[in-house]
Amino acid sequence: METGDRIRMVERMREENGEGPLLSVRNLVKSFPVKHGILARTKGEIRAVNDVSFDIARGETLSLVGESGCGKTTTAKLVLGLEEPTGGGIRFEGRDLNALDTAGRRQYRRSVQAVFQDPYASLNPRMAAGRIVSEPLENYSDIAAKEREARVAELFAKVGLRADAMRRFPFEFSGGQRQRLGIARALALNPRLIVADEPVSALDVSVQAQVLRLLADIRDRLDLTMLFITHDLRVAAQVCDTIAVMHDGEIVEYGPTSRIYSEPQHAYTKSLLAAVPGRHWHPPVIPTIQ
Repeated sequence: METGDRIRMVERMREENGEGPLLSVRNLVKSFPVKHGILARTKGEIRAVNDVSFDIARGETLSLVGESGCGKTTTAKLVLGLEEPTGGGIRFEGRDLNALDTAGRRQYRRSVQAVFQDPYASLNPRMAAGRIVSEPLENYSDIAAKEREARVAELFAKVGLRADAMRRFPFEFSGGQRQRLGIARALALNPRLIVADEPVSALDVSVQAQVLRLLADIRDRLDLTMLFITHDLRVAAQVCDTIAVMHDGEIVEYGPTSRIYSEPQHAYTKSLLAAVPGRHWHPPVIPTIQ
């Protein structure tokens, strides 16, 4: 499905259902103290995320794009609940994350799953692949062992891995296959939102294309909502409906992917586009896997 068609579909669904965004981020701030001296006294602070706001509708894929250090990964950690915000708020399905009790936070962890940047570091080397994918089911569901095994086999098939690979260990897989394992693990609990933090940056270019095709296919088949973090505008264009460009902790431009490419407004966005090889490059359309 092409980006323009997906955006129109998302907008139509939102109008028909009369519902707000799945994820709403408002005026988000994350500061880190700057310490100096032997006593490590606080001398100031760094604002990694500064007054960031965006919405993600159900079924939409939004990309945070920017260079390393711009605050996009910190924003992802805040959405995942791995960091506490200094200011601002995050609402998921209309509920304020700051107001969630223990049970609510546990449910939120089920609903929001991550695909991490490094497929080598994000998998437990002492666990067999099947156990890695099964672990979320063991921790967050009460289904029987046979049902878990069947679910894991189904997930392996969805990401293009053979069922007999369940007994292998991470070191026996290639980088692309390890990232497929990470995607399978993220899908185990049928999440409502996937946060993919630079999911292809550690892979070779040819393998990147395969994993991007897989993500696009799974998104369309399962009607997933996704927050996609990347430093590469070309990657963002291949899987995302909307792009938010981050610079120095702030979102400096925000809009449909096609508009960001055809009519960039901010000087920083223009500089990112100018760095893309080929002056007249256009975002490709990734076909659905048959």
